[in-house]
Amino acid sequence: MEHHHELDEIDRRILRELRLDGRLSNTRLAEKVGLSTTPCWNRVRALEEHGVIEGYTALLSQQSLGYPDTVIIEVTLDRHDDEIFEKFGQALAELPEVMEAYLLTGEYDYLIKVAVAGTAGYEEFLRRKLYKLPGLRHSRSTFVLRCLKRTYSVVP
Repeated sequence: MEHHHELDEIDRRILRELRLDGRLSNTRLAEKVGLSTTPCWNRVRALEEHGVIEGYTALLSQQSLGYPDTVIIEVTLDRHDDEIFEKFGQALAELPEVMEAYLLTGEYDYLIKVAVAGTAGYEEFLRRKLYKLPGLRHSRSTFVLRCLKRTYSVVP
């Protein structure tokens, strides 16, 4: 069962600094938040153990990897039973172009964020991958022109 972990201002400062640079050394992090190294390390460990910090990752450049374009795709499935949701979700998760996927309420069943190489890459993704997934009835796509804000967590 998930539970809410109470954060104080020092915890919030630690999270803000790590969100900006997850590779900060404990010594540098401690300096930035105004703690000595041991209490800082203890707080980071506690935040990890409570699941507030889920992990650390590298942010990769889509442009440098040859996938400079982002497409947002809304998908409707042909039926709404557990089996089709399970099969579609698993198949979607296996596609490397899919950066994010959300099961939704409302008019569409899924919202998918996909990295592609232009319209040719997008067409190939649709025809060779997305349209072959089980249960897909309808999709609607929009190319992203520019990212105005990107963050991976909220620190109140």
